[in-house]
Amino acid sequence: MQVTWHGHSTWHVTVGDTDLLIDPFFDNPKTDLDPSDIDTPDYVLLTHGHADHISHAGEFSDATLVATPELVSYCEEEFGFEDAVGGMGMNLGGTVDCGDAFVTMHRADHTNGIMTEYDVDAGMPAGFVISDTKPTQAADEESTTFYHAGDTGLMTEMREVIGPYLEPDAAAVPIGDHFTMGPWQAAIAVDWLDVDHAFPMHYDTFPPIEQDPEDFASEVAGTGSDAEVHALEADEPFEIES
Repeated sequence: MQVTWHGHSTWHVTVGDTDLLIDPFFDNPKTDLDPSDIDTPDYVLLTHGHADHISHAGEFSDATLVATPELVSYCEEEFGFEDAVGGMGMNLGGTVDCGDAFVTMHRADHTNGIMTEYDVDAGMPAGFVISDTKPTQAADEESTTFYHAGDTGLMTEMREVIGPYLEPDAAAVPIGDHFTMGPWQAAIAVDWLDVDHAFPMHYDTFPPIEQDPEDFASEVAGTGSDAEVHALEADEPFEIES
C-alpha cells in the first residue's frame, strides 16, 4: 500500500490497482500541486463537509464519491457527481468494497455543518480505515491497513475498537490543535492505536494550526509508543508494508 500526503488532510492511497483520494484540498502551503496535476482517482473519500476538506472534490467528479449519504447528496448537487459515476453513500461502522480496497467508516469527534445560504447538515463527521483485506474477527498478519482519522479529538474508540479490531499499521492524525487534537492528544491516539507508523496532518495550513511536528514526535515518544513518526514532505509517496 502506498500513501502520499498532499498537505493538510489530503491523502492519495493506492491499494493494488485502486487509487483513492481523501479530502481533496490543494489550497494549502505544503503542496506544489494543483488538482489538475492529479490523475482522476477511482474513488474520492470525504471525511466531512468543511470547505478545507471538500473544496476540490468537484475536480474529480468522474470518480466514485464515498461519504455519508447526506454529504454524497450535497456533493452530487453541488459538484455534479450525479452526471458522472455518482456517489456511494455509507455510514459509520460500515465497510464497502472500493476496487482492491476495503473501506470502513468510523466516527470522528468534530462538527459537520456546511455554511451556505441554507446551512446543510452533512451527517456525522468520519474517519476511514483502508485495508487490502476485509476486516474479520481473525487477525491477518499479511494485511496492510491505513487509518485516516479525519478531523477529530481524542476518543476512546481508538483504544477500544479501531486499534484492537481494525488493526491499522499506520495512522494519519491531526495535530494542529484549535479545531482538532493537538500534539499531545494526537500522541495518545497513536499509542492507543498501537500503529507502527504515525503521520501528522492538518497543521501549518492556517495561523491557528501552526505546529512543529517534532513536538508531536516527542509526545509520541513520551507515551512509550514504538510508533515511528514520519513528518512527510508533501507529494512524496510512502510505502506501508504489513
